[in-house]
Amino acid sequence: MSIISSLSNRIFFATALLAVVSIGVAVYRVNVAVTAQAERELQRGLDEAATLVENYRRTLIEHYRREARLIADLPKLKAAVETNDPPTVEPIAREYRQQLEADLFVITGRGGRLLAAIDAPAAEHVARLDGVRAALAGREAVSFWPAAGGVREVVSVPILLLGPGGPELFGTLNIGFALDARAAARLKALTASEIAFLFDGEIQASTLPREHWPAIADLAGRPDATHRQLDGEEYVAVSRALLRASPANGGTPAGTTIVLRSRTERLRVLSGVHKALAATALIAVLAAIGLSFALARTVTRPLGVITNAMRELASSGDLTHRIPEPPATAWDDEDAKLLARTFNTMTASIARFQREAAQRERLSSLGRLSTVIAHEIRNPLMIIKSALRPLKRESATPELRKIGEDIEEEIARLNRIVSDVLDFARPIRFELAPADLNVICQDAARAVWPEGAGQAPDIIVEPALPIVVTDAERLRHALINVLTNARHAAEAHATPGRAARVSLTTERRGATARITVRDNGPGITADALPRVFEPFFTTKRTGSGIGLAIARNIIEGLGGTIAVAASGARGTAIAVELPVSPQAEARSVSA
Repeated sequence: MSIISSLSNRIFFATALLAVVSIGVAVYRVNVAVTAQAERELQRGLDEAATLVENYRRTLIEHYRREARLIADLPKLKAAVETNDPPTVEPIAREYRQQLEADLFVITGRGGRLLAAIDAPAAEHVARLDGVRAALAGREAVSFWPAAGGVREVVSVPILLLGPGGPELFGTLNIGFALDARAAARLKALTASEIAFLFDGEIQASTLPREHWPAIADLAGRPDATHRQLDGEEYVAVSRALLRASPANGGTPAGTTIVLRSRTERLRVLSGVHKALAATALIAVLAAIGLSFALARTVTRPLGVITNAMRELASSGDLTHRIPEPPATAWDDEDAKLLARTFNTMTASIARFQREAAQRERLSSLGRLSTVIAHEIRNPLMIIKSALRPLKRESATPELRKIGEDIEEEIARLNRIVSDVLDFARPIRFELAPADLNVICQDAARAVWPEGAGQAPDIIVEPALPIVVTDAERLRHALINVLTNARHAAEAHATPGRAARVSLTTERRGATARITVRDNGPGITADALPRVFEPFFTTKRTGSGIGLAIARNIIEGLGGTIAVAASGARGTAIAVELPVSPQAEARSVSA
């Protein structure tokens, strides 16, 4: 079968190929080339923005560190700090703070006493700040100081006087710049990114609305790019540590700068490409639909034939009507052919089922009728048999006694037929018990061949055949029917040079015991072979046709099987197989 011989295959491959090639190329070019480039540019721009923020901050720190060292070394400042008088120090501090344009300018004395403070925390907190404590210990330090709306990053240097006995500490100079909303706004203008400053696990200032702060607070310490959804937009964020905790800065906790850019906004430029892709997809779909319609027409005619046949079947009920298969062409539709074959098979099956149902109904009705007739016949037969007694007296003439014997023989034959009909019509009730199959077979043979009644059968039994659990009398009756048919077939085919021969063998076959009855009769014809076990089917002129049917009912009721093992010019073989019960087998072995 060709891959394009099926309609579904043709439609699928044509439309799929067109759609995949057109849409797939567009999607591939857009997603791989444009989107990947946009993502790389976004990530690169984000890294550059973070680097720019860090360099900006470092530049300020270095600037204030250098200026703080210069100012702390000025004699004017040292002389003022030596007085330990805030009114003397504060004008000098304001002058220097104005020159530096610093956001914070703080001077303390030897013991941490606040001498001058411009935009500084309360006096009682200054001495406890990390940078002040480090400078009082003679070390330079960079630290963060709390402030409203943000923090101050502060450079702290000691104010020392070099003398013969070594440097003498006068106090500390602290200069800082603010990391607040204004600083974030300046950095946003420089980097085209959203900026947030985080200290001690909380956002202190940001260019984002305050309601978004909790959503980005956990981004601190994540060096890789992280995606967040804010107000329906997707942002990409990176974080950079401002100052890590170390002994050099007095154990100050790390601060973090978070830089964010809107991925949604950056990729919005792709909307034009997406529109072009949508147009391409629409064109591809329309083309695929047109192609599908054109291809579907190749099977319109065979489908029409099938539809008309189904409509005719529905209206007439004629199950003999068949759908002719379309002639072979280069564009054969295997689906249509398969549908036609399936329809023909279905109608044939329905017709066969109707015939079998009618046969079963006929047999059921015939069985019920036979039961009624058998009961009605048996009573007159008994009356006739009683009326024969005068013909059997010694005073009767030989001719009358012969007539009486003939009539009594026919009465017995009719009574057997009545009994067979009743046995076939009534449900069989079994009385199961352990039994010896060899003994049952021998009893059945003696019943069919009484002493002196023709050539006795050849009986070959297996001595080690196990005991079976069965209904011995019912099984004997079934074997009598089989043996009777074999005897009649063999005797009907006997000639002076060909004696009638019947054999009966028993053997063990795994978990079953097998009984085989063979005759050398004419065999069963091929047309009659499938019907030999049907009730009321017989090839004999005087047969009732229910002997083998009764035998099959009995054997199958006992859990076994009966079948024609072989049939031909050399005779017929009927095989009966019965299950061997494990318990019965065990009893047989122990016995």
